[in-house]
Amino acid sequence: MDIGISSACFYPYLKTEDSIALMNRIGFKIGEIFLNSTSEYEIDFAKILLEERLKYDFKINSVHSFSVSFEPYLFDEYKRRRDDSFVLFEKVCKLAEVVGAKCYTFHGMRYKNIRNMDMKLVTDVYNKLTYTAEEHGIKLCQENVFWCMSNNIDFLKEIKDKCSGPLYFTLDIKQAYKAGKLPEDYINVMGERIENFHINDRDNNNICLMPGKGSVDYKKISCKFKEIGYNGIGILEVYRENFNKYSELMWSKNYIEKQF
Repeated sequence: MDIGISSACFYPYLKTEDSIALMNRIGFKIGEIFLNSTSEYEIDFAKILLEERLKYDFKINSVHSFSVSFEPYLFDEYKRRRDDSFVLFEKVCKLAEVVGAKCYTFHGMRYKNIRNMDMKLVTDVYNKLTYTAEEHGIKLCQENVFWCMSNNIDFLKEIKDKCSGPLYFTLDIKQAYKAGKLPEDYINVMGERIENFHINDRDNNNICLMPGKGSVDYKKISCKFKEIGYNGIGILEVYRENFNKYSELMWSKNYIEKQF
């Protein structure tokens, strides 16, 4: 498994466009770009990212939007709000296409009682989103997020089964534990549709730690990945307060590579 890093690790102390140079200097050749502002969805900004990517021979595997700015409203019952949000969604897809990304890491809906949802509306929206992403050469990868509907295993099963579009998944370890579940629980439903993997660690006192500094059983996750044939990218994604020195990121990278 190739191990990359997310620019989110440096938020909020580093501009997004400066993160590629830093990730390259630390020793990473691939990663995920987290867009931290709606102005960063614009094509002019995409061109800046592309220039940096080419300058440092850095592969952008995935992009991640400032999701709360619009993603929950893609499913709003008010059509005009959905339509306005879709404009931003397509901007992110276009940016991803320009920078050569493979995946769009997607949070989507805020959590609510699944029994109170209009699943036809939800499915119709997912179909529109997946097909739009595909038109730009991007895979829409629904991430399991504890404050979103995607923390719900039954919800993930339903959209996987009912969505006619090409829906994929991003697995995040810390988000699984935040939701009171194990990463393997999500692997069981995401299966061969996993296209992106956020790696972090945790223990009984800390919800997010540097990989190798907590109690996550990576070997168990690795075995589950072998069962489904996943040998894609692993993206190190932690919070800035989880490390003091950049050398710690490379230590974790080497640790993960041994586990997988």
